[in-house]
Amino acid sequence: MLKKSIIKRITISSLALLILLITYFFPTKIEKEYSKTLTYNEIQTKAIYVLDTNQYVSRITTMLKEEEPLKQVKEIIGLLTLKSKENDYLPTNFYGVIPSETKINDLSIENGLLKIDFSKELLNTTKEMERKMIEAIVYSLTELENINSILIFVEGKQLTELPYSKEKLPTILNKDFGINKVYDIDSLKNTTKTTIYYGSKIDDYFYYVPITYVDNSDKEKVEIIIEKLKTTPIYESHLISYLHASAEITNYEILENEIKLSFNSFLLNDVTNQDVLEEVKYTIFLSLRDTYHIEKVEFNVENDSQNVNFIINSLE
Repeated sequence: MLKKSIIKRITISSLALLILLITYFFPTKIEKEYSKTLTYNEIQTKAIYVLDTNQYVSRITTMLKEEEPLKQVKEIIGLLTLKSKENDYLPTNFYGVIPSETKINDLSIENGLLKIDFSKELLNTTKEMERKMIEAIVYSLTELENINSILIFVEGKQLTELPYSKEKLPTILNKDFGINKVYDIDSLKNTTKTTIYYGSKIDDYFYYVPITYVDNSDKEKVEIIIEKLKTTPIYESHLISYLHASAEITNYEILENEIKLSFNSFLLNDVTNQDVLEEVKYTIFLSLRDTYHIEKVEFNVENDSQNVNFIINSLE
C-alpha cells in the first residue's frame, strides 16, 4: 500500500514537472489585439476669388480644413477679409477684399440659397473696391457645391445697392452678376454678358482671371468665347490665352447641363502625341461653365489620324 502511494506521488510529481517544463520551453502565446482610432481633418482644395496685384478679382485655389457647409462659408469669408488670421494664408501677391473687422452675424443655406448677414463694417469699403468685394464674395461662395445663389444682408437689412456708386444689386446674386466687367456697347438695349477666363502668372504662380464682357453681339456665346480666346492674348494687361489662333469650332451642341464641342486639329498642342494644353482645356471649360451654368464640357478633336475625345467636369 505504501509502495503504491509512493509510486502515485512520484507519478503526480513527474507529470507536474513535465507540465512545468512544457510551459517553460513552449509558452502559450497570448495575443492581445489593440485597436487605435486615428482621427484627422481632411484638407480640401477649393477655388476662391481674391485680388491680385493687377487689381483683377482672380481665381486661385486654397486649402479648406472645414467640411460642413456653413463652416466652409465662414472659413472662406475669413480668407477674403483683410487682417484676419485666415487672410494670412493667401499666396503672396494676393489680397482679401472685405474690410477688416467685418463679422458674420448670421447665415443659413436652404435649397442652394445662402443668406448671409454681415456686420456694418462690410460697408467700410472704398469706391474702387465696392464692386470687386461683392464679386469676390459671390464667385467664391458659389464655388461651393451646395450654394447656387446668395442674399447679402448688413445688420439684418438686405444690401440692395453699392454704398458709393449706388449701383442697384440684383435681389438674388449669382455668377450672372459678372466679374471684372469690360463694356463694349453701342446701345443699352439687347446687351449680352459673356464671362471668359484667361491665364495669368505672378512669379511662378499660375492662376485664372475671369473677365465678363458686356456687348451687343448677337452671336451664340460659345462662339464669342472661342473667338476671344484665340484672338485676344492680352499681354499688356497681364492676361494670356493659350488657344491657337487657327483653332476653329467645327460643331457644337448645347444640352441642359453639358456642352459638346468639336474642333479642328489646331486645338492640339502637339499633333504627334494628341495633347491639349491644360491651360486651353480649363480656360474653355471655366468660361462655358460660368456663362452657361453647365457642369460638363465634352471635347472632340477631329484629326487626320484619329479623333481625340475627352470630358472635363471639374477643376480644383
